Amino acid sequence: QVQLVESGGGLVQAGGSLRLSCAASGRTFSNYNLAWFRQAPGKEREFVAGINWIAGTYYTDSVKGRFTISRDNAKNTMYLQMSSLKAEDTAVYYCAAGRAAVRIAREFDYWGQGTQVTVSS
Repeated sequence: QVQLVESGGGLVQAGGSLRLSCAASGRTFSNYNLAWFRQAPGKEREFVAGINWIAGTYYTDSVKGRFTISRDNAKNTMYLQMSSLKAEDTAVYYCAAGRAAVRIAREFDYWGQGTQVTVSS
C-alpha cells in the first residue's frame, strides 16, 4: 500500500508560479509510474503530466512549456512546477501512482486527497 499526500496549492495571480509536492509513505515508489491529474467542478478528472520509473516525462498539450514534473525517489516525493499560470488552470490537483505510464485515471492504483490551486484573473 502507498499513501500519497499533496501540498503546495493555494491562490496565485495569473502569470505567477506555484510548486506542488506529492509525498509518499508506506512503501517507496521508486519503480512506480507517477502522474498529476486535475479536476474542476462539474468536469471530469483530467490528465496533466506523468513521469515513468526511469524519469521519462509527458504532458497534456495545454501545459507543455509551462509545467514541469519531476521526482526524487530517495525522498519518495514527486513535484509539479507550474509557471505562467492561467485562470483555466484552476482546479483540485491530485497525484497518483500506478503500474502503467498512461493518461487514463483508472489505470492508477493510488491517489492523494488533492490540493486546491486557484489562479486569479
